[in-house]
Amino acid sequence: MTGLDANVLARFLLDDDALQSPKTARFMGSLTVEDPGWVGVATILELVWVLISKNRFDRKTIAKTLEQLLLQEELLIEQESVVQSAIQLFRSGDADFADCLIAASAQAARCTQTVTFDRIAARDAGMELLA
Repeated sequence: MTGLDANVLARFLLDDDALQSPKTARFMGSLTVEDPGWVGVATILELVWVLISKNRFDRKTIAKTLEQLLLQEELLIEQESVVQSAIQLFRSGDADFADCLIAASAQAARCTQTVTFDRIAARDAGMELLA
């Protein structure tokens, strides 16, 4: 198993670099169910940041892209169910993906609530405003 950094996933998904994208495509094509690529939660978070800030992807495209990653049998996604929950929160509201991931992680950890000062995170990611 090989861990993947966000820049490798970005080059693969975006196919936007004449030197790095072909290398990434070859590497990703070499992954198998028996020898998969491992994608950490931090990698997912950084990938979303790249897609939003550098490529200006909209929420719908980001959610669809992440869901396609989750479907790849040759990738193991850390805390896959938490990531899936975060994608659903992200798709359905205006909260940042990081806030959605925080809320989904806390829920998976059986927290009774997640407190925040962020009104959008409270409204759209299920957090509670700290008064």
